[in-house]
Amino acid sequence: MRFRLTPRETSFYDMFAASAGNIVTGSKLLMELLGADGPARVEIAERMRAAEHAGDDATHAIFHQLNSSFITPFDREDIYSLASSLDDIMDFMEEAVDLVVLYNVEELPKGVDQQIEVLARAAELTAEAMPNLRTMDNLTEYWIEVNRLENQADQIHRKLLAHLFSGKYDAIEVLKLKQIVDVLEEAADAFEHVANTVETIAVKES
Repeated sequence: MRFRLTPRETSFYDMFAASAGNIVTGSKLLMELLGADGPARVEIAERMRAAEHAGDDATHAIFHQLNSSFITPFDREDIYSLASSLDDIMDFMEEAVDLVVLYNVEELPKGVDQQIEVLARAAELTAEAMPNLRTMDNLTEYWIEVNRLENQADQIHRKLLAHLFSGKYDAIEVLKLKQIVDVLEEAADAFEHVANTVETIAVKES
């Protein structure tokens, strides 16, 4: 790692770790959604909304710290990008749960469970990686694995779309379910954006 003579604001590391930990909470709520009925889904949506608000608070705290810090641990644009991408993940997960409830979806199509499992694994990896920003150690395997998971998510998404357009569902149901699986795919993309930003930071700091 590059040697620095100037002190740096270190609270960012804790804030990124907190933001990633909140995403793990969101991914667990997604997992709960799979086996839940109507009333339980409403309760899960309320908890997901609270988690999303907590994520917003964490993001705003990072932005506030960024605006008030003279010296930062890495480039300001990278801090902004990382915080924004972490926030996007929570937004997409909350949107997916909300859509399931709003559309009153009785049964999610086969394959959504695989999407959510990929997101849960990516959430765990991201939460494990954030503390390593302090030293930039042991991060290569993280971004490689998240990129692999995103490729897996792409394949699952394409299969889901093929299933939705197979003729099994009526047109309105296709529109509802497609929006849900598309938002889950956007969450997977956002995890990749986080990993790519971490890789960029690590390269700059090496």
